[in-house]
Amino acid sequence: MPSDPTADDLTAAERARELADQIRFHNERYHTLDDPLISDADYDALVRELKALEAEYPELATPDSPTQDVGGAPSTTFAPVEHAVRMMSLDNAFELEELLAWGARLQRRLGQADDAPLDCVCELKIDGLAVSIRYEEGRYVQAATRGNGRVGEDITPNVATLAEVPERLTGDVPDVLEIRGEIYMPIAEWRALNEEQERQGLARYVNPRNTAAGSLRQKDAAVTATRNLALWTYQLGQVRGGPTFTTHHETLEYIGSLGLPVNPRIELLSGLEEIHRYCESWQENRHDLEYEIDGVVVKVDDLALRDRLGSTAKAPRWAIAYKFPPEERTTLLRDIMVSIGRTGKATPFAVMEPVFVGGSTVGLATLHNQDQVAAKDVRPGDTVTVRKAGDVIPEVVGPVLGLRKKGLRKWRFPTECPVCHGPLVRLEGESDTFCPNLDCPAQIAGRIEHFASRGAMDIEGFGEQRAQLFTHLDPETGTRLITDVGDIYAIDWDVISAMDGFGEIAVRNLQNAIEASKDRPLANLLVGLNIRHLGGTMSEILAMGLGSLDAIMDASEQELVAVDGVGPIIARSVHEFFRQDANRAVVEKLRAAGLNFDGPERPDVPQTLAGMSVVVTGTLEGFTREEIEDAIKSRGGKSPGSVSKKTTAVVLGRDPGQSKATKAEELDIPTIDEAAFQHLLDTGELPT
Repeated sequence: MPSDPTADDLTAAERARELADQIRFHNERYHTLDDPLISDADYDALVRELKALEAEYPELATPDSPTQDVGGAPSTTFAPVEHAVRMMSLDNAFELEELLAWGARLQRRLGQADDAPLDCVCELKIDGLAVSIRYEEGRYVQAATRGNGRVGEDITPNVATLAEVPERLTGDVPDVLEIRGEIYMPIAEWRALNEEQERQGLARYVNPRNTAAGSLRQKDAAVTATRNLALWTYQLGQVRGGPTFTTHHETLEYIGSLGLPVNPRIELLSGLEEIHRYCESWQENRHDLEYEIDGVVVKVDDLALRDRLGSTAKAPRWAIAYKFPPEERTTLLRDIMVSIGRTGKATPFAVMEPVFVGGSTVGLATLHNQDQVAAKDVRPGDTVTVRKAGDVIPEVVGPVLGLRKKGLRKWRFPTECPVCHGPLVRLEGESDTFCPNLDCPAQIAGRIEHFASRGAMDIEGFGEQRAQLFTHLDPETGTRLITDVGDIYAIDWDVISAMDGFGEIAVRNLQNAIEASKDRPLANLLVGLNIRHLGGTMSEILAMGLGSLDAIMDASEQELVAVDGVGPIIARSVHEFFRQDANRAVVEKLRAAGLNFDGPERPDVPQTLAGMSVVVTGTLEGFTREEIEDAIKSRGGKSPGSVSKKTTAVVLGRDPGQSKATKAEELDIPTIDEAAFQHLLDTGELPT
């Protein structure tokens, strides 16, 4: 007879029921309605907590627990389709230790030594919608969603609109062939769709995955056809009358031979350490792809071993999904505030309940401008989706309307500067709002901080806090220690030494850092001067093209435009900057301080690529990314990031970006390999 439950047991049971209810609710929102209220990471956290409770209290692991479910129940919008072979879910690993634990479990089940080699196929985990595509006697007959793994939804006419799904397979095909894959929306298509939404004054789509799911489950297949969805296939389902295979990678080769799309980044690897390096590599480089991924799927390659390992009620034991840190989370929006930048731009930002996203914990996120706040209609007190893709600044995507509390008021953009309290203005035809007061303390501190930043003069130890400290207006004297960037090189060190936190060593380190900055390249100085529209690349072009700061200062707009790569907007901005007496006065302070005003010496390299534009995509064996760009530019060429009609050639390395290769083909631009690229560098000629 079981013992009486303890108070802890009762608490665990109550929490388990609560978690189960939440998971079922969110399953329906995600799988059935394509309208999730929480991020994937938040959902995963709920499932992991429930699994942990069920592991600690096995009596809570009931057959109807959502931890045993594969997906959501099929909707009634589409006809049901019963899968001949179940479409299962996958267990997850979030770090190396969990991946190693999975491998150890496999070795124990197989009776192998812990260090026995384990060949696995590693596949990018596409962030899309899982589908099953069925062919009979080579003819396309049906497509279905995963649903609950046993029964999905009939989306046959919608999937038929995808270019990658042929109506008929060629060659020696089985009587029945069922292919599993992931349908997704390329990032470029998603962005274009959102741009169109904005033009029509409609709400933006939250992310490519949800947009793809919604597009695929349209009642009218003609709508699906306009969304330019794409497909990667990765698994066989039911096969009748076809060839037999011994390994998973053989099945992938077979699928590819039929003309169906198989991801070229799939690799066969041995050993979990090597597999983990593959996972880490794609975690770092995920944003080089034209589609979104949220992890790597690791599958045992040997099909006989798969049969021995079997499956749980939910997932195969022979596969696991290594999940990347979340790039999208939901959290509470506490407040919306406005910051004033070095140009006077007033930028609204969200103050949020701190949340882990994109590999770090964030509590602040940009809202861009007044129009974006209005379009997103985020309000203090909302639950919001925050996104951080790669190294970009965290961004609030939008509110979770299903969780909005009644009575939340729309946020209004302020009419006065939160720092100097002067009026904010918005020029006609511009999306940004500005504080026009050049003496606004926020702008002064911002300009100083920018000048000292790494992309400009790189003065170590001169960050935001010190910029604000040194530009603070003394209420008694009405003066600042530093008013403009020229004052950095004439600091009264006696005043600094008397400040809290500035001992002898701190003062000496700052002095040395400021002195070292005098030798920075001219391009860095141009960036530091905070000229509107002028960034690092254009600064390098101007420094190289005109050779000195004096030449740039004295150049007319026409002479600036004549520099290859400089457009009329930048030329006008640079010319106007140096026509202002105040800016010239700052330059003279910098000259007196001994800063470098000379541009780089022209490279003693034959200008074989003069007038050419060369795009490189993928990895080259003999060049790093930096070496590629230097090799092209030093020979007089341009190295843009995208393909256009002006492109001379596209170099295709290992694992090239498909969009660039496709664009080159569309525009009839030559594509060359690494050897031909070297020939082009040496001679300026494309191989015949």
